[in-house]
Amino acid sequence: MIRIRQIKIPVEVDSTESLEKAICKTLRINSKEIIKFNIIKKSLDARKKDSIHYVYEVDVLVTNDKSILKHTTSKDVFISNPSHYELTPSGTKPLTERPIVVGSGPAGLFCAYILAEHNYRPIIIERGASVDERVKTIETFWQTGILDENTNVQFGEGGAGTFSDGKLNTLVKDPRNISQKVFDIFVENGAPEEIKYLNHPHIGTDILRQVVKNIRNKIISMGGEFHYHTCLTNIITEDNTLVGIEINHNERINCNALILAIGHSARDTFEMLNTHNLEMQAKPFAIGVRIEHPQELINENQYGKKLSAYLPPASYKLTYTTTKNRGVYSFCMCPGGFVVNASSERDLLAINGMSNYQRNEKNANSALVVTISPSDFGSDPMAGIKYQRVLERLAYQAGAGKIPVQLYKDFINNKKSTSFLDITPNMKGSYNFANINEILPPYISEALKEAIPYFDKKIKGYAKEGAIISAIESRTSSPVRIPRDAEGQSKIKGLFPCGEGSGYAGGITTAAMDGIKVAEFISKIYKPFK
Repeated sequence: MIRIRQIKIPVEVDSTESLEKAICKTLRINSKEIIKFNIIKKSLDARKKDSIHYVYEVDVLVTNDKSILKHTTSKDVFISNPSHYELTPSGTKPLTERPIVVGSGPAGLFCAYILAEHNYRPIIIERGASVDERVKTIETFWQTGILDENTNVQFGEGGAGTFSDGKLNTLVKDPRNISQKVFDIFVENGAPEEIKYLNHPHIGTDILRQVVKNIRNKIISMGGEFHYHTCLTNIITEDNTLVGIEINHNERINCNALILAIGHSARDTFEMLNTHNLEMQAKPFAIGVRIEHPQELINENQYGKKLSAYLPPASYKLTYTTTKNRGVYSFCMCPGGFVVNASSERDLLAINGMSNYQRNEKNANSALVVTISPSDFGSDPMAGIKYQRVLERLAYQAGAGKIPVQLYKDFINNKKSTSFLDITPNMKGSYNFANINEILPPYISEALKEAIPYFDKKIKGYAKEGAIISAIESRTSSPVRIPRDAEGQSKIKGLFPCGEGSGYAGGITTAAMDGIKVAEFISKIYKPFK
């Protein structure tokens, strides 16, 4: 195949036909000579607001590639040799029991998928409900405030990412194309084909729910097994080696390979593991708020008025370092989305952002978070969890059990809001006015107040008086890291830390990739289960 880079198509004429014409022009051929072409990458160049265009990279199969290449000198046209992810199990140790995966978020699901694909017949245990039951439970919570501590935005089939924007961005180096394997599995199970090539791919919570179900059914068809409402409550070891687990405080299951894909909010599980002297470390994370603006404001800033109609809802990424050397940055930005009550413990309140595939809600929202480290909260492995809980309790109290909200102008002036201006919240879950300064530590409030005016220079209107602040964004990443050795195991042999909860990922794609990596670790030690 011939690879062509830097094909530019104006957004107002973007189409398959326009792309094919550009390919023909670049290669100096007619369309009859093209057997097929595949889009490898598609990104948006909006630096010039009056001339916005898509930039494509494509692979083209033609009838006479050698002849065509003889007549081009462009460095952006060359022979493509695409590679694909492959796994060949090489382990020799027999498994006496089927491997158990704890958690059915992206790390657990993709680990189980690869294991099932290679005849390891994994068992997946999930403390929450299956996705359909989970949706009903969460909708009830948003309507009534009645929380199920095992089935919520954090826990249940699909993990926390199922109730988010479904963004699949990753900046990690990936020489073995593990991320492409992740995207292939998503698409094979119902995700849009475009996620394979878009520069900023996303699925959206509405589509992701069905994709998660399809992945589950595929795993089952390959020999896997799922158990919902099944919580890991203890591990059983002998000579520092895993021999079994306890579930729901009342049942023991023998186990010699346990994949710990519990997510960043399984605080009770972290506490249980800590009692076993499992090596765990406090790690840095970030704390902050969500901020809402009209999506139209973001679109016009990013695209200008002339071409906005041709383009999808705009996103943004903002970073700033304060005079006291605190990092402040946007995180999990949700174009055309909702702020959601993402609580998972009673009398504590945490929030997140969520978008459907179309991203067609009136407001854009993003987390604005401030970096913190063990020097802020302590080096004990559980110190970060204690820190989160303190702030989440303050948020719950400030909002009387509902999401605390405040206008930006009142946040700056340390004053509780009493009414909205030109923006109203777009939220899943009830909200109340509060003074968010009373929730956040002063160094976080100060950092946000210094950063937002700077962000206003990048996005005009970002610091508008009526922008809505809500709290608290506390689940940006795991506050705990569980070290693993070169074989992927913790200090307790047979226990494999995995994904975001164990400190090895940050988002859907990297969690899924780490799940695949842990499946590799298993396959290098153990034979497939017979």
